[in-house]
This record gives sequence, C-alpha cells and structure tokens, in this order.
Amino acid sequence: MNTSAVLHAQGVEKTFGTTRAVAGVDLSIQKGEVCALLGENGAGKTTFIQCALGLTRPTAGRVQVLGQPAGSRSARGAIGAMLQDSDLPELMTAREHLSLFATYYSRPADIATLIGDTGIEAFADTRYKKLSGGQKRRVQFALALVGNPDLLFLDEPTTGLDQAASRAVWNNVRAMVDRGKTILLTTHYLEEADALADRIVVMQKGGIVADGPTDDIRGRVGGALISCQTSLLQSQVISIPGVRSVQEKGRGLAIVSEDAALTLRHLLDRDRQLSDLTVQKPGLSEAIDSLTDTTTQEAA
Repeated sequence: MNTSAVLHAQGVEKTFGTTRAVAGVDLSIQKGEVCALLGENGAGKTTFIQCALGLTRPTAGRVQVLGQPAGSRSARGAIGAMLQDSDLPELMTAREHLSLFATYYSRPADIATLIGDTGIEAFADTRYKKLSGGQKRRVQFALALVGNPDLLFLDEPTTGLDQAASRAVWNNVRAMVDRGKTILLTTHYLEEADALADRIVVMQKGGIVADGPTDDIRGRVGGALISCQTSLLQSQVISIPGVRSVQEKGRGLAIVSEDAALTLRHLLDRDRQLSDLTVQKPGLSEAIDSLTDTTTQEAA
C-alpha cells in the first residue's frame, strides 16, 4: 500500500448481491489535492466514498487514510465528511451541535471562528428543526470542518444552496487547501468541479474511466461546441458531417463538432431559421459526456 498518500485505494470492489457497485478501483490522492470524483448516478461514487469512510467494508481490496485502515479510530479522527443524505437531532442548535462534535476530536477547530468562516452566525442559535434546507446544509458543512480534518469528503456539498452560500463553501474549500488540507469532492455541478478541482476522476459502471488534471480532462475533447436553436431533430443533427455528439440544452441543442465550419454549413443549409447560434471550445461538461459516451447514446 502507498502510505505516503492521504487516501490510497487498491483493488477496491464492492458487490451487493449480483450488483457490482465498485469494480476494482485503484486511486491515490496526495496532500493538498482537490480531487473531484464525477460520474452518472449509479457510477459507484457514493459506494466508494462509503468504503473510504469505513461506513461499509469492501468486498475485495483495501483503503487507507493517512496510512491507516479506513474506518479505524486514527483514520476517523483525521477526516471530515459532508454526505448527501444526512440529518441531525432537531432540538439542538448549530452551536450546540458544533460544541458536541468538537469533543470527539483531539484538535478541533475554534467554534466561534468556524461559525464566522462558514457564515452561519445568523442562525447558529436557532434549533435545527426550524432551519431551511439550505441552512441545514450549511450547518452540515460546518460540522464536517469542526474536527480540523486533514482529509475532507464532500458529497454534493452545494445541493440546495443559493449562489451566495455556494460561493461561501467554495471559499472555505480553497482556504483549507491553502492550509495543506486534502479534499475529495463529488458533485453534479460541473461548474463546481471546474472551479475547485485540480484533478478529475471519472467513474462509470463502478470503475475509473479517466483520471487526470482538470485542464487535461477538459482538453480531451477537441473541435468546437456549437449551441443553437433549430427545427432539426437530434437524430438529424447527429448525421451531419463533423458532428461527434448532440444533446438538448435548454430550448436548443449542444453539438460537439470535429469540424465546426463544415458542420455549420450543413446546419445552415438544412435549417434557414437557425437561431441563437454560438460557437466555443468544449468545456468540462462536454469532456465528461464524451468520456462516458452519454451524449452519443442520447442522440442515437
């Protein structure tokens, strides 16, 4: 095992009956990295994180956190986690929850400072049951930080948050990285992954299909992204020369083309009423779609 990595997984598999949720994952994350674990629902992301947290035991393989087995007391003391599905006792306030959780750790964060840094001062003394969904998520984020973790797991951290609250989470993540902390992030918001992660790992059907620096993953899709409103069907557009993939985007289509000029000539010839046309370089979303073949499947 790689004991120098903050998180190291080797040959991790997890099966539930005949379903193979995680299929032989090898992954090492180093100190100071923000690694985004991406993929469709059912790709195996959450199950892998549960194995890394020690919440479930792998069917095969091993996971270490700071050189210790996942789920061991020393590993638990070094991590923080904000899971997608979690809740807290309703009659306690955020401040009370933080004070209680702080007693579980040997070197917890200062509660007053943490409340200020995470922006929950306005409702820190309100009972949890009276908080909105977004406020509850912000309290859960603060609790993930209360142990001053070396490794932080964030599973869809900004779900239910408005833009200002999401930006506050992003700022806290960046501040942690500046202090040498390590982050493993899952998110369906690719803007979030693009803004925060310096490394992208893409999972599909329980395995890793891509792993590299964010810029490299983004750059795996060449050509151009054409966005437009058209009367043409996806099945018609996918047959146009140069088109690699097509998917719906709002009221129009997002088309990845290997030859933008050629594709545009055919689009304009076939639909004289084409409108809201933009051409730009493909981004992270198009790269992930290309790696997992989702756009091609949708257009077929």
